[in-house]
Amino acid sequence: MPIRRLPPETVNRIAAGEVVERPSSAIKELVENALDAGARRIEIQADGGGLSRILIADDGKGMPVEELPLAIERHATSKLEPDDAGDVDLLRINTLGFRGEALPSIGSVARLTITSRARDASDAWSITVEGGDQHPTAPAAFPGPHGARVEVRDLFYATPARLKFMKSERSEAMAISEEIKRQAMAHEGVAFTLDLDGRTTLRLPAEHPGDEGRLKRLAALLGRDFEANALLIDQSRDGIRLSGYAGLPTYSRGNAQHQYLFVNGRPVRDRLLQGALRGAYADFLARDRHPAAALFIDIDPLFVDVNVHPAKAEVRFRDPAMVRGLIVGALRHALAAAGHRASTTVAANVLEGFTAHAGPAAYSPSSPSASGFSGWTGWTSSPAPATGTGVLPGLNERSVRVESFEPNTLATLHSPLATDTSQPLDLVDYPLGAARAQLHGTYIVAQTRDGLVVVDQHAAHERLVYERMKAQMAGGAVTRQALLTPEVVELDPAEADRVVARIDELAELGLIVEPFGGGAVLVRETPALLGDTDVQGLIRDIADDLAEHGAALSLKERMAEVCGTMACHGSVRAGRVLSAPEMNALLRQMEATPHSGQCNHGRPTYVELKLHDLEKLFGRR
Repeated sequence: MPIRRLPPETVNRIAAGEVVERPSSAIKELVENALDAGARRIEIQADGGGLSRILIADDGKGMPVEELPLAIERHATSKLEPDDAGDVDLLRINTLGFRGEALPSIGSVARLTITSRARDASDAWSITVEGGDQHPTAPAAFPGPHGARVEVRDLFYATPARLKFMKSERSEAMAISEEIKRQAMAHEGVAFTLDLDGRTTLRLPAEHPGDEGRLKRLAALLGRDFEANALLIDQSRDGIRLSGYAGLPTYSRGNAQHQYLFVNGRPVRDRLLQGALRGAYADFLARDRHPAAALFIDIDPLFVDVNVHPAKAEVRFRDPAMVRGLIVGALRHALAAAGHRASTTVAANVLEGFTAHAGPAAYSPSSPSASGFSGWTGWTSSPAPATGTGVLPGLNERSVRVESFEPNTLATLHSPLATDTSQPLDLVDYPLGAARAQLHGTYIVAQTRDGLVVVDQHAAHERLVYERMKAQMAGGAVTRQALLTPEVVELDPAEADRVVARIDELAELGLIVEPFGGGAVLVRETPALLGDTDVQGLIRDIADDLAEHGAALSLKERMAEVCGTMACHGSVRAGRVLSAPEMNALLRQMEATPHSGQCNHGRPTYVELKLHDLEKLFGRR
């Protein structure tokens, strides 16, 4: 078969298969065009999952009539300007679109109508393309002083085979909604309105550009709980700025769908983000839990390639390791600054668990509730006079009252509130308050100035021990154990090269590896914390992590898992009765220890209820 030049219509339809994969892809391209045109308000309408009709209206600068025919030609764009020599620099792209493929691709598979009025122009004009057939420009009505309206009808009618691969209208509508949410997150200064089948599903006013406006926009899209439990991220390194918000570990999700990355205002999907988030939260979340985050990277276009795929949903960094290090470092810094803070949703869930009763139940001396109430020995209170009903068992032995200050506890240590040592601080003024009781030998009840705190003593102390072990590991070399017989691990040559390239990093973690010919490595020593470990499986897991995330997360997670196990066995067990000084000392240590608000698996170590929450329970509010 001889080589033939394909006709332009066929070329455009082939290109449309890459650029316009589904209705949400077409909407993404059209919204990016509106943003590049300087729009401050964008309205999106979609009927039938976007297959029947799509309308994008904006108040951007618009297009003059002479540019409308050019707009639907392949590789015609206003976003790339040649220099004096006629060359176009594809390494410094400062716009969202630049390829000039979206409009001709859409016009080749659908019925496309573009209506526009240029800024300062008196008339509006329109042009129509149906299945690649172009109609001449004509005067048209336009509601605004300037901008553009792009209407797409019968998407993929010219390529019926593509329609067979579309999902249900509901699924396509959900994909459209998700795409608009991503664009709205990236551009908080632009107002967005989304109508699906005649029903307004999203209406977002323009917010003031900056951290405060961005958080308001994220709260409108991700929920008020995210706003209440988000940590501000703002770090820079070597000309790269990382900003945004990340959720507390106790505000975790069951999947990674609430993780968003934006590069120079462009929503992208990148495994770099998933690997960096996993590495930053490795000490705080179980493997089946995922953090919520919206991170924004501002970088010189010269150091990032956005011309990877026609859909422009992927980017490549010139130095991905530095970008990953910036993300991990910034997240860990924010998590450390959060101290013992825990998610507000924990208290909300607790409040939902309370139920009101019509009246008090009659007391029975055989009731098991009294035996579950415990405090500490050494503190007594006078029993109430006998009234014929008896005294609650255990009340005399374990009082719930602690009113005197304990100078020998850690109350005056490790707390920013203890500024004047000559005037002892009232325990209730500390963030976690003063211990008042211990319930079921497991939970510490503390009183604060404006509420109460319930602490899981085992989970809290486990976190304290774990952080202490991590500090010891960071302060000195990891203890290693030599293998009696060095073990050879056979790998794919590319995998072996990745492992060998990280020899120094692995050595810092206690794993001594050497190259051993093509496609193999020799393991001489392993971290002593791992004990008798599966060396073959460990190296293969590390090779997989290096291929997927660029870091040896498997070894770090195994080390963290061992430390967590050791911390669990070395911490205060549930059921142990603590004295008043011991409980207050535990509270003060929690206040002074980063990340003490959650255990090693991301579960909360304490729940705080404010006074107004308690008042709501009893109908006082």
